[in-house]
Amino acid sequence: MSKLPTVYPSVVHMLVHAAERVPHQDAIVCGDERLTYREYLRCVAGLAHELVALGAARQRVGIVLGNSADICVAMFGAHAALAQAAPFNPAYTARELRALFEDADLHVVIYDQDRRDVVEPILDALRIPHRICIGPGARRLTAWRDAADRELPQPLPGGDDLATLQYTGGTTGRAKGVNLSHRAIATNVSQREALLPTRKDCERLLCVMPLFHIYAVAMCLHNMAYAGGTLVIVPRYTPDAVFDLLARERVTIIAGSPTLFTSLLAHPRFGSADFSDLYLSYSGSAALPEELLRRWESATGAPVLEGYGQSETGPVLTFNPLDGVRKSGSVGRPLPYTEIEIVDLERGARPLEVGEKGEIRVRGPQIMSGYRNLPDETAATIRDGWLYTGDVGEFDADGYLYIRDRKKEMAKVSGFNVFPREIEEVLYLHPAVREAAVVAVPDAYRGELVRAFVALRPGDAASADELTEHCRANLAKYKIPAQISIVEELPKTAVGKIDKNRLRDGVRQGEAVRS
Repeated sequence: MSKLPTVYPSVVHMLVHAAERVPHQDAIVCGDERLTYREYLRCVAGLAHELVALGAARQRVGIVLGNSADICVAMFGAHAALAQAAPFNPAYTARELRALFEDADLHVVIYDQDRRDVVEPILDALRIPHRICIGPGARRLTAWRDAADRELPQPLPGGDDLATLQYTGGTTGRAKGVNLSHRAIATNVSQREALLPTRKDCERLLCVMPLFHIYAVAMCLHNMAYAGGTLVIVPRYTPDAVFDLLARERVTIIAGSPTLFTSLLAHPRFGSADFSDLYLSYSGSAALPEELLRRWESATGAPVLEGYGQSETGPVLTFNPLDGVRKSGSVGRPLPYTEIEIVDLERGARPLEVGEKGEIRVRGPQIMSGYRNLPDETAATIRDGWLYTGDVGEFDADGYLYIRDRKKEMAKVSGFNVFPREIEEVLYLHPAVREAAVVAVPDAYRGELVRAFVALRPGDAASADELTEHCRANLAKYKIPAQISIVEELPKTAVGKIDKNRLRDGVRQGEAVRS
């Protein structure tokens, strides 16, 4: 296996190297605020020394901030203080945050002034010793930008130190805290770089995804620090904000999701948008329908490279390569030094052949240390050195991976395995369909049935019967949805994924399923 590009001991070392190499290059652009790499490192050093003085080394620092220059400084500052950064969704309710804060046993919380009415009562109730409130009426972490140069606290993090406590979305129950070491994260950046090399000291990446989420951290925050590029942050997503920034900031890469690409394609400004500097798009966070990928590439001329990963895996496992064969519908090849097998769904012990669908299990240097406070969950997920992803997939003869579904989302219809994503792909082929989601629902006779929810493109029309006929022409009888509901919008999670839990809950709360 080929040697990886430079592997740093930690992401802090990446930032230090970038500041030495291109000190006057724009590192962060967010609204009217700009930080050069020299200023960025000053801010990180200032916060890191403050956190060390608060006793945060080897403790956990909670971060409750939206997309901003401050969240970038907070993440790197926590790492540089030898603390474990624990980012949280700032839109979470008090109930959600309290449970996570308690599990994390936080020593310091850095939070947005706009959320103080939610956060501060939790800090008081849990007796969390230190707090740093950020906002116009409080303070900004970027205030250190003009301070005299100051060295980072020493020593810098080592590979075995815990870097991040990343909570999973909790879509299958209680949210789990994923422990990731500096070695796992830094190695994963270089593994991704091997398949998706960045152009050093010149990239300008547009970050629309939330920076509390591991996808944006890996593909935006750490990616640009490694490349010495400019991270252009959208504080609050609107299509107009994206179209404005594309030209003004000469964006070369967009890191997005299926929801983002769908939204932009449907906007009136899309046809006149300036994509002249854009040469590449990343897609992650959720499966990208093939038809959507083709429409985006055809309109912009910039290929969409789709990858796959999880919080538990650092997070990146596979990507379609920048230089080499890209396969539509595939999430690409395993990263270097990453082993992936497809195993039987029943016991997860028998490796399957090319073209056979089964559970994806993985191992490699980017895998998590384990779940915080959940030894049984850790033991169930990591078995004999393999991490079991809970995803269903298959390899083709060329070693490209295809994600077919979540193991827990697979439906069992009259004894047949039915994968909702396959049905969604068929629905996306209909010209009137903008978004589609398929969920399994209980059925007394067949065990389970599948139900589809569809949002149509503006100005287009299609009936449920027409979409059912479309499915009938493209799917075996047992895969055809028992009911297709046409809705104005599909519900989304905080990170822009279609929220299938809310769709299932709606069915459970009394909506009839016609079989």
